[in-house]
Amino acid sequence: MGDLRTAPDATPAEWVVQGMRGFAASVLSVVPDGFEMYARIFHPAWREENGQDIAVRWHDVAARNGRVAHRGMQWQHLVGAYDGHTVRQPGLWDGDPMEGDLPDGIAAVLAAVLGEHTATPDRCWFGFWEGWGCEEIQEIPAPMFEIPHRRMLLWTGPVTAIATSLGGQSANLWWPGDRAWCVATEIDFMSTYVGGARACIEALVSHPDLEAAVVAPTDGITWASDHLNPPPDTA
Repeated sequence: MGDLRTAPDATPAEWVVQGMRGFAASVLSVVPDGFEMYARIFHPAWREENGQDIAVRWHDVAARNGRVAHRGMQWQHLVGAYDGHTVRQPGLWDGDPMEGDLPDGIAAVLAAVLGEHTATPDRCWFGFWEGWGCEEIQEIPAPMFEIPHRRMLLWTGPVTAIATSLGGQSANLWWPGDRAWCVATEIDFMSTYVGGARACIEALVSHPDLEAAVVAPTDGITWASDHLNPPPDTA
């Protein structure tokens, strides 16, 4: 499968499993404990313009809708609907941020930046949630490991293999052999979380092609964790 191949066993994922803290409780529920810093990367919404899809930042949506842009903001609170498919704001955004899948443009940036912050860019590990319906995940045997409420299939390849999807689905968890960082795109979220050293996280947060923020490992991660903007039923 491109640069991806199945891992020989699930041993490389043991440290990830041991580092998780609960289910949907905090950043540490999706990225292992123990990193110097953590970042949240917001998947862009999109707007159709002259036949092209233009990335739209959450900060711009927040500003247009009189909401507060902050590290814990949630898309549902910004647009005033639990189901984003029921609303649109022509001229601002036409489509929701991708959920549970890493947008191609962000994947390319992450591969480039994170590749500079590991001594093992040619040896990385990629976990795919077994629940995706694509043929490659369902039919190609791969070792399994379990995190809270999720069973994952483990593949391996260079850091650039994040651009290789299985049936159109990107990896939900990936990290290098030296464990310098870990990336999580949880299946129900419109954001990706990264744990790593300070220099690594600062490089991501300052990158012009990413909308990202430093987060605390104890920050909430569900739609209910946005305490600065009204939920849809009170918007």
